Amino acid sequence: MWPQPTTSAVARQKNAVENQILVRDSKGINEEQVKEMKSAFDHFDKNDDGRLDHFEFRACLVSLGYNVDTEEHLVNHAADTDRHSDFERVLQMVDPDMTGQVTFNAFMDFMTQEASDMDTAEQIIASFRVLAGDKRYITPEEIRRELPAHQAEYCIARMSPYEGHDAVPGSLDYMSFATALYGQSDL
Repeated sequence: MWPQPTTSAVARQKNAVENQILVRDSKGINEEQVKEMKSAFDHFDKNDDGRLDHFEFRACLVSLGYNVDTEEHLVNHAADTDRHSDFERVLQMVDPDMTGQVTFNAFMDFMTQEASDMDTAEQIIASFRVLAGDKRYITPEEIRRELPAHQAEYCIARMSPYEGHDAVPGSLDYMSFATALYGQSDL
């Protein structure tokens, strides 16, 4: 005879399912996305306590395609603090009290925030179109007027000259820039 689950175990599972439904509905993500995130989370939750320690969380992010260096790399490359500080910033979001544990809800919050923060080429083109006054090109002056200096110079340095029939001297092609930024090419 198989042991019957305890009432508290059933209640915890029911509560977990209800929480997942609430999270899914409040975050605007579909059931498949919730399942994928839950599966990744559970895979790395080695002791099945519903929490990931920071090492497990890092491994989970790597499995989801995030570029997170290993602890060994960080120890051996102490001068390379940029990636470490990026991971520390992520930890501040998912474990602000630095308890050493990341809950599934904190993980879901992070993942849905990451998904919603991702711009698409179409969104970038639409933004540049507004900055350009609905023209198919933008001038360096318009970029410098509208963006912070470091962002403006980054864009100007990487935008190709606009070659349309309505081009003016110095005009830049923001459409190919946005496509390259979110496509396969390295800018």
